[in-house]
Amino acid sequence: MAALKITKKHHKRLNNPFPSTPTGLPSIRGTLFFNSQRVPSRQIFSIGEDFQILWSSNHGGYISIYHQSSPSRSIWSTIPGQAFVSAALAETEVEESRGSFVVKEGDVHLVCNDQTIEDIRVMDQFDRSVEGKYQDSPSGYPGFEQIKGTNGTKFPILLITGWIFNMKKNKRQFWKDGTAAEIQFEDKDPSTSARYWVLFEQKNSNQIGFQVMLGQSNFKLYPKASSTASGRYRRFRRRLGLIKKRMLGFCWYISRPRGYVPVCSAEEEIEELRVSESAQFNRVCLTYSSEANERFFGFGEQFSHVNFKGKRVPIFVQEQGIGRGDQPITFAANLVSYRAGGDYSTTYAPSPFYMTSKMRSLYLEGYDYSMFDLTRHDRVQIQIHGSSVQGRILHGNSPSELIEHFTETIGRPPELPEWIISGAVVGLQGGTETVRHTWDELRTYNVPISAFWLQDWVGQRETLIGSQLWWNWEVDTKRYWGWQQLVQDLSARHIKVMTYCNPCLAPVHEKSNRRRNLFEEAKRLDILVKDKHGQPYMVPNTAFDVGMLDLTHPNTASWFKQILQEMVDDGVRGWMADFGEGLPVDATLYSGSSLGL
Repeated sequence: MAALKITKKHHKRLNNPFPSTPTGLPSIRGTLFFNSQRVPSRQIFSIGEDFQILWSSNHGGYISIYHQSSPSRSIWSTIPGQAFVSAALAETEVEESRGSFVVKEGDVHLVCNDQTIEDIRVMDQFDRSVEGKYQDSPSGYPGFEQIKGTNGTKFPILLITGWIFNMKKNKRQFWKDGTAAEIQFEDKDPSTSARYWVLFEQKNSNQIGFQVMLGQSNFKLYPKASSTASGRYRRFRRRLGLIKKRMLGFCWYISRPRGYVPVCSAEEEIEELRVSESAQFNRVCLTYSSEANERFFGFGEQFSHVNFKGKRVPIFVQEQGIGRGDQPITFAANLVSYRAGGDYSTTYAPSPFYMTSKMRSLYLEGYDYSMFDLTRHDRVQIQIHGSSVQGRILHGNSPSELIEHFTETIGRPPELPEWIISGAVVGLQGGTETVRHTWDELRTYNVPISAFWLQDWVGQRETLIGSQLWWNWEVDTKRYWGWQQLVQDLSARHIKVMTYCNPCLAPVHEKSNRRRNLFEEAKRLDILVKDKHGQPYMVPNTAFDVGMLDLTHPNTASWFKQILQEMVDDGVRGWMADFGEGLPVDATLYSGSSLGL
């Protein structure tokens, strides 16, 4: 039985300023086998109108994808003789604190790293004989519903089927950060295997889609732990504690654990969720070739690196961190709030998309947590938390072409208005008098101004950590008296007013001059994210807790859009849209969807 263990550290007062590097699933290596009686030694398959896939049995077998316009340049290729589909069954551990998260691998129960190819089949139309043949897949023929119901499918498509399995060894060697590592798992059946399906389909003239799905395994979990292993683990923990004590010195003393805590404590909450009653795979890995001098760019908004070759890149929305490894600021941030310092990979706007210096590009579709392992010089391994993966491989001859083809599908932001770059955007807090006084000073120096950004337009309150905003999205008429006149005066000089907003709402029963209580309105409408008890999930945020809007609820968007429209009607022409990264891992959404873990 796989489990998701969540540890919440919102209220810890002192934390380890040097948190450990998250443990991940090591890079999995396996052997590729193929059925020589059914699989040809070499063949080129046409996919749609613009792509070709080459299968060759040379050097143990490999697959390469080409665009018809560049038949000599591979845009994606597997590693000869090595498995490109593998899977694992593992437990997940998540630690979170106020928008900062770390995802760790727990116990690994099973790894299927070897692969066979039993059949490579081209279909010029949907083949019902194939649907009947593969009824043992999780939902019948993989991709059947999508293909059968999509008029835009560009035939022919390619289906590769076979098995993933392990070699009946209790100890297997894999690769972690370029060095050998070992994983032990229980294998009490004669062999462990599961069927897989890989589907390639042209999406448009410059994109070929792929889909990997796994069937049921014949593996059974045996939860009884080895007493010898448990004893070794306890001794290892004691030795590790002594080492940490010597290394951290005084910092260890003031933040040391004072005995074991119960499941719930004032500083730390631990929750374990059983997420699977059967031995279904919850990790699927896609492995393919890369060149040693190939540089990888992208992965959304990144702050520490441009080239990610040699790195592991997690795709998880969270706070970007304060310091991100630079000292002493990271030390201080981590000390007062768990992992608030972040690291090179933490970002609030990641994307499972990259392009390389060899003009290769790929992106994933869906919402499952994923890890791009680029630590090996000759390969890429994408590790996905789930039992399936789908994405697209892009063709392009330049970085601008690849970005154009990528945004053609996912959408492009509108062009920025001219006024935003015509002068300074001045950020201020303090109220009407402060804005008018600063404006007068800037005019004496003829400073061109595009806008005033007034973050505290909703008013402020005093908390344990200082002045903080009221997260109730309406103007505070006490702090910003004469708001309408201020907006009109600035507009007469072609200066815009910008504000601040986010999808969270704070209880404001203590705010005397409120006109609306948006938290209570959203609570009555039942459009807030819920906890496991079905109540509004109160998310810790510094010195106060907030409710978070559930954007999967069909009524949330129209209600929140009305709030934003009222801001616009008051003369606001833009705002900072903040804090979408604080959604708790164990939150319950209206749609019933999980957070991909």
